Amino acid sequence: MKTPELRELSVKDLKERLETDKANFARMRINHAISPLEDSSKIGKARRQIARMNTIMAQKLNEDKK
Repeated sequence: MKTPELRELSVKDLKERLETDKANFARMRINHAISPLEDSSKIGKARRQIARMNTIMAQKLNEDKK
């Protein structure tokens, strides 16, 4: 999902998506430790996506406080 699409989500939807992506990331790392993935760049992409969602969520929560 691209950044503009993430910004359109509500905080609730963003939290749900973040939890799902974190679980998938953890599963992906465990599977990669057992047997290497065909495309190991997916791990880095997933990590950056989680960081992107955390940033957008922090921005939204900060806007709500103002």
